[in-house]
Amino acid sequence: MDSTKDQDRENRSSETCTKDTEKKQQESSETLSPLPSQEDLEKEIGDYLSKKYGGKVRIVSQMVFPKHLKADETDDAQSSCPGEESGLSFDLKPEELEEYLDQYVIRQDEAKAILATKVCTHFNRIRYLKESGHDELPVGNIKNNIILMGPTGVGKTFLVKLIADRLGVPFVKGDATKFSETGYVGGDVEDLVRDLVREAGGDVKRAECGIIYIDEIDKIAATRGLHGPDVSRAGVQRALLKPLEETEVELKTPHDPISQLEAIERFRKTGKRDRQTISTKNILFIVSGAFSGLEETIRNRMTRQSIGFGAEINSEEDVNWLEYVKPQDFIEYGFESEFMGRLPVVARLHELSEDDLFDILRNPNSNVIISKKHDFRAYGIDLKFEQDALRLLAHQAYQEQTGARALVSVVEKALLPFEKRLPSLDVSFLVVTREMVEDPERELEKFLENPFNPRLLRSYEALVAAEKEQLAKSIRSRELPQWVEDGVELTEKRQELIAHLCLKQDLPISRAADRVLFWIRQIKSYEVSFFNRCGIRIEFDDTALDRLLEGCKYDSGSLYTQCERLINILEYGLTMVKERSGQDVFHISSEVVENPELYINRLIRKSYTSDS
Repeated sequence: MDSTKDQDRENRSSETCTKDTEKKQQESSETLSPLPSQEDLEKEIGDYLSKKYGGKVRIVSQMVFPKHLKADETDDAQSSCPGEESGLSFDLKPEELEEYLDQYVIRQDEAKAILATKVCTHFNRIRYLKESGHDELPVGNIKNNIILMGPTGVGKTFLVKLIADRLGVPFVKGDATKFSETGYVGGDVEDLVRDLVREAGGDVKRAECGIIYIDEIDKIAATRGLHGPDVSRAGVQRALLKPLEETEVELKTPHDPISQLEAIERFRKTGKRDRQTISTKNILFIVSGAFSGLEETIRNRMTRQSIGFGAEINSEEDVNWLEYVKPQDFIEYGFESEFMGRLPVVARLHELSEDDLFDILRNPNSNVIISKKHDFRAYGIDLKFEQDALRLLAHQAYQEQTGARALVSVVEKALLPFEKRLPSLDVSFLVVTREMVEDPERELEKFLENPFNPRLLRSYEALVAAEKEQLAKSIRSRELPQWVEDGVELTEKRQELIAHLCLKQDLPISRAADRVLFWIRQIKSYEVSFFNRCGIRIEFDDTALDRLLEGCKYDSGSLYTQCERLINILEYGLTMVKERSGQDVFHISSEVVENPELYINRLIRKSYTSDS
């Protein structure tokens, strides 16, 4: 009996203790404040260390620069593909896109104008329909699919890649010759659409605003009256009809065993069939080809017309027959009428002359020259070309009759001996002369005898000076919309920094300007973080910004070190000044950046003088 009572007392006591514990935990949880932010933690720890060690120990954190981002990873990474679902917008005008293409592509004015106009119209129309609530396209809607025609090496692929890069839309390239084999008709065509989804990182909505480029389209033209291989070519044309217009393409392919196993496992777990598709109604298709022999088809038609209607053609040798191309000529060439009906826009590219090839080489954005400069810069060698050398390279490339493709081979042939030998020597620059292009081996031997030839040094310095002057003119005349939007002035120091990046890192002006603007934004972000930490507003003027940017010429990482050192000194001193004088706004000039300790000492003495 007593033991039973004792047991009951123990149980009641245990329950009471449990309730008390739960009550205390609840009260404790109610009184706990939320976790502080990084800035609050740094300030609290910094205040504690300052009190204990007299301000000699401070917190230094990467609050503003958590990592060294590249300028290209900021604004350029923002895609401009239209579509509300992806949260993207598009407002580029045809003239703006054409101006961009002019920076990189020599000649081909007609093709650039047509491409810029129809591509911008295509994407702006998608944006307009989305914003106005037109979810469904009009009945019988025809996309502005484009057909490019021109000989090899005139820049067809390069143009399309430039456009896709400027717009930031997903882009895939296919070769029409892969679709000609029996058994692959239709399958590979849809694979291009699936590749577009992969290029978009799996974002189907973004992929539905992409560009598909099919080269060598003339290879699927069927020869009239023949059987055999031409049957499969006509089949490929028919397989392209629906994607060119509008169709739904399944992302899971029947011939992909992994995707099929995943679908089976998902069906076993959920009992539902997951059928994900992508619509091609807003995907822009651009096809291209050399169309050898099409001129003869056009000439025959024009000749028949001239006989029938009494028209005269003065000199057939001077006629560019491709200017008069019509859809019926493509049909006569071997294309189905339904296929040509889905390619309403035709753009012609002209064969490049020797002068055109020379202009390509001396263009500051020439991929051929920039790529070669990168090869030598990898060994610490700055490569420059004399105008006579470029002229001879253009002449040699023109002799090969393969357009701009030949430029790479002639440049490689001239510089390969130097690229092999010079990295083993203490050489910092190489000036490519006409003699080097004419006989590379002999000139290499002469160079090795006197690698520090004063004449070459003078030539190198003159080329650098001329390049700087040309860059300065281009930078001053260039419109920089992002700079205007941010309200950032293009000072002389910043122009010099942009030119320096263009010269030393072979960057185009737009990319170098974006990088400098990114650094300015990083510096300005310290103004906000400083106010959040101290309640004090600092304002960097243009001279301070330019002074901080100077170190970026040789090491962009030094910018973070400079800013952190400056901010730590200012935080300690300006806090004291604010406590004594109440001043909470300070203008930071280049003198402050150069000697912040002197600036703080002056302010403190001034605050004490004011008190007395």
